[in-house]
Amino acid sequence: MPTASGDSEGYIGRFLDAFGPGRAEASVLSLFSREHDDLAAFLRTQDVVYVGGGSTANLLAVWRVHGLDQALVEAYENGVVLAGLSAGMNCWFEASVTDSFSASRLEPLHDGLGLLAGSACPHYDGEEQRAPTYRALVTDGFAPGHAADDGCGLLFEDGSLAEVVSSRPQAQAYHVHPGPDGVEEVALPARYLGAR
Repeated sequence: MPTASGDSEGYIGRFLDAFGPGRAEASVLSLFSREHDDLAAFLRTQDVVYVGGGSTANLLAVWRVHGLDQALVEAYENGVVLAGLSAGMNCWFEASVTDSFSASRLEPLHDGLGLLAGSACPHYDGEEQRAPTYRALVTDGFAPGHAADDGCGLLFEDGSLAEVVSSRPQAQAYHVHPGPDGVEEVALPARYLGAR
């Protein structure tokens, strides 16, 4: 689902190249040039829904206008695997850190889908201001949650973190929460998947 990128043709092309016929039976759900009348029925036919990066705020707004937010909750409750990176990580949580509102500033977003409790912060090691902004927000009362370096994935099962995996040897994930002496950043053990 390339909604966060405005259904960018380039993004869609790269996705279809990466998940070609030899790897998957891939399809694209576009909302800017909508081809499916019954979104919930379409989602029920999928094994995995993968959400790409872009604007988290715009993604959520467009999903809600089309009723896709509720269709995704239904798909999740019926066993469809939900995945994504960047905005595709943020959207599943109650809150997140995003650059959706400014090219020069990160801000909190408080109205994610809420399938996962707490907050999310992707690109933790990939963008200079991500880690300090997230720590400062949590210190000031923002919902605690999970941060992920680029190349690191968090697997949740039934709302609980089950495993952390990485495609880079040093990529990590963290649980970031308030502690007695300020914000605490606890590194979570990651299983390196190896070079592919």
